Amino acid sequence: MDNKVEHIMPYGDKQGKTQQVQAMFDSIAPAYDFMNRAMTMGIDKWWRKVACKLVAAAHPAHILDVATGTGDFAVKLYDTIHPATLTGIDLSEGMLDVARRKVEALHLEQHITFEQGDSLHMRYADGTFDAVTVAFGVRNFEHIDQGYKEMYRVMRPGGLLCVVELSTPRNTLVRFFYNLYAMHVIPFFGSLKSGDKSAYRYLPESIAAVPQGQAMLELMRQAGFGHCSVRRLTLGTCSIYTAVK
Repeated sequence: MDNKVEHIMPYGDKQGKTQQVQAMFDSIAPAYDFMNRAMTMGIDKWWRKVACKLVAAAHPAHILDVATGTGDFAVKLYDTIHPATLTGIDLSEGMLDVARRKVEALHLEQHITFEQGDSLHMRYADGTFDAVTVAFGVRNFEHIDQGYKEMYRVMRPGGLLCVVELSTPRNTLVRFFYNLYAMHVIPFFGSLKSGDKSAYRYLPESIAAVPQGQAMLELMRQAGFGHCSVRRLTLGTCSIYTAVK
């Protein structure tokens, strides 16, 4: 399926989306955590907490965190669930360097493993993981349907998928102020902090274009998942999707 967000590129049409996303996150990695807190006013921590509780209810022993970035969701998952293994995969070595330093500072390097890799072509065997999670990463996939099929493949039967993604509020008034903040304030301050104006223009544009609500659930169903549901948080600015293999 062709999704609009797959054609939103950080740096124009000079190369494929996967390569551009990798380069973008390598570029903004040092500023990413600061800007993430600032962009969401710190509410992203609560969103992860809610998602972790949903994952914990499935009692997974082996978890894969896709598009793990700087590892915030991976750390929260471990603190909440204490699985036997927790692996984070991401395109960007720059983001993973931040994640590894973070985990080392918390003395969790024996419990959380990070690997560089493409989420659309993972090296893991079929049925490896009890749960697969993605926080704020699906909109960066070059092919979302392929990403879901790959996550379905590496998950054991009965395993849980949990996707946290930013979304556009449905209320007209809330959406007006949200768009003002996302399309103007975030790019301005993001470019000042990171030096990459294109990255912080891409991020809100990709949020506006990513499949949301039932459209996202339909992509999960097409990949083979069942019991697909969505929970909207904070006036609709964040959506948590869950599904079962």
